[in-house]
Amino acid sequence: MSDFGVAGRAQRDQARRNRAVAAATAAGTDLGLRVCEPRVLYDVFSVIVHLAPSPVVVRVPTVLPQSLAADPQAQTAQQRRELAATGWLADRGHPVVPPSPLVPREPVRRDGFSMTFWQLVEQVPDTEPRRPFELTARLHAALRDYPGELEFLTQFNFVPDALAQLEHRPDLLDAADLQRAQREWQLIGPLISSRAAFEAAFPDANIQPIHGDAPYYNIIVTTDGELWSDFELVTLGPVEADLALVGAEGQAAYNEAAPRLGLRPLDERVLRVMESAGYLAVVACLSMAPQLSMLVESVAPALDEWRARQ
Repeated sequence: MSDFGVAGRAQRDQARRNRAVAAATAAGTDLGLRVCEPRVLYDVFSVIVHLAPSPVVVRVPTVLPQSLAADPQAQTAQQRRELAATGWLADRGHPVVPPSPLVPREPVRRDGFSMTFWQLVEQVPDTEPRRPFELTARLHAALRDYPGELEFLTQFNFVPDALAQLEHRPDLLDAADLQRAQREWQLIGPLISSRAAFEAAFPDANIQPIHGDAPYYNIIVTTDGELWSDFELVTLGPVEADLALVGAEGQAAYNEAAPRLGLRPLDERVLRVMESAGYLAVVACLSMAPQLSMLVESVAPALDEWRARQ
């Protein structure tokens, strides 16, 4: 990264973290929560703050695609969809980290940040979920009946704008890689961007509510069991979008569980399209590296896989 030295990036990240904690503390206090010792639990794309001693955790997104950062109304709408879907699952007894019952289920904007409030859960450290792909199938089965309004495959909306930004950052992505990514988006973008076009190409895809992110990475093992979290990208789409980059073993585990839950097996043709979209989203994430320098290193293995694909 050429924009900042290591020390400068660390200072920038700490300043952003401090501002997020201050905004979460002020917002929580205004909502009537007792906040004495705010504590950062996690800090990557969002700063996750426990408003101790209240049993409330605040997610404060701090690293956003430019297209979302420039549109506060779109960010608020996205957070409302997350709260609505997660709250619906929680109200029906599904294992999720629920919105906090101590404040309204509504995003709060404060000091330039838009944040959401969640119930504190006790995580079991260094513990991986069992059967994550069976759990993914169970989540899909639960979400089939979700009645809320969702748009189609919104997790990929940022890709074309992000690729355009990378035209000016050869230090992040070289010209050959960028040209390949743009060609691939020209091929699949029309399918990803239009439900009608997608359903015409894949009439048996069974579009339904899905998690929208890599759900098997968003299972928290707690003292109360395994709980789903982070529905920020909840959307409509084929279930393959949630299974795109898990590999053959994970896909087989999902297919084994799916019939017991009334789900169809994964469609290989749809998987190929969703895998292409997933890799392009990884490439597009590099546009956020000036905000979060660790992205360059963290996406490198997936970029190597993408480059090796025919």
